[in-house]
Amino acid sequence: MSDLAKLPVTVITGFLGAGKTTLIRHLMQNPQGKRLAIVVNEFGDVGVDGDILKSCAIPDCPAENIMELSNGCICCTVADDFIPTIEALMKLEPRPDHILIETSGLALPKPLLKAFDWPDIRSKITVDGVIALADAEAVADGRFAPNVAAVDAQRAADDSLDHETPLSEVFEDQISCADIILLTKTDLAGPEGVAKARAVIEAEAPRKLPIVETSEGVVDPRVILGLGAAAEDDMDARPSHHDGHDDHEHDDFESIVVDIPEISDPADLVARIEAMANAQNILRVKGYAAVAGKPMRLLVQAVGARVRQQYDQPWGDAPRQGKLVVIAEHDDVNPDAIRAALVG
Repeated sequence: MSDLAKLPVTVITGFLGAGKTTLIRHLMQNPQGKRLAIVVNEFGDVGVDGDILKSCAIPDCPAENIMELSNGCICCTVADDFIPTIEALMKLEPRPDHILIETSGLALPKPLLKAFDWPDIRSKITVDGVIALADAEAVADGRFAPNVAAVDAQRAADDSLDHETPLSEVFEDQISCADIILLTKTDLAGPEGVAKARAVIEAEAPRKLPIVETSEGVVDPRVILGLGAAAEDDMDARPSHHDGHDDHEHDDFESIVVDIPEISDPADLVARIEAMANAQNILRVKGYAAVAGKPMRLLVQAVGARVRQQYDQPWGDAPRQGKLVVIAEHDDVNPDAIRAALVG
């Protein structure tokens, strides 16, 4: 890449647990000869996603090319965090060929695109494309992008869903801003669920968008990189619920960090997370735990009551201290109940 060429950036957005980190790991392992750099925007105080990606670092994407922004939503901390991070990545030697930005699940992508018009970087960076990940099973259930029929059905079943939730607005904004939709976890949704999810997304999209089905984050990098969308110059085609506002708030959401003592039985922790999610309407849990007698760290990730676990890396010299980040809508957060549910 010549020094005069704009550095392409791909924004990877999607709701909590849609599979963004899994996708980036796949891209890291299949870089198509490109030297990658990655920006991870955490919602919470524990850099779980950054740790996952750094553990997968390879010569084409070394650990120093992976940077975390943990001081809040990436589109709300542009001047303090985002711009300096992009500038630091551009100064790396050798210079990255492509930057991937993993937004938090709660981020609105359009304000982030506006950041690329900042004088310090607009002549050096271009948004190659916005990739929105959508959980096929969740979308098929009508939880994040309800049409009229789905909203009516939910209202009849649950009085607490008598209005459009902030979650649906986030989802709709992500779809509206995207160049390509990746429909993830299609194996869990099944053919009927995938068809329903496609119909919901097509109804929400402001223009016809490609929808690509994926499983476990596997997709040909040529499909989503090198789009040349110049999304920062195409803002009018990407409507948002927040058009006309200079910023947005995340007061609808709250994250709680819970220290987890060493455990003896991972199944017990999984059962605790499932019970807590069912009882308290938890959106997301992610973090890790130390298991007695095991040298490897247990990585735990949950979307609602669906929990996944795996041993991801040795503890080494790091303290064997488990931590979980629990994310819920603000009105549903009871920190004492959450800690009691997880620790006892």
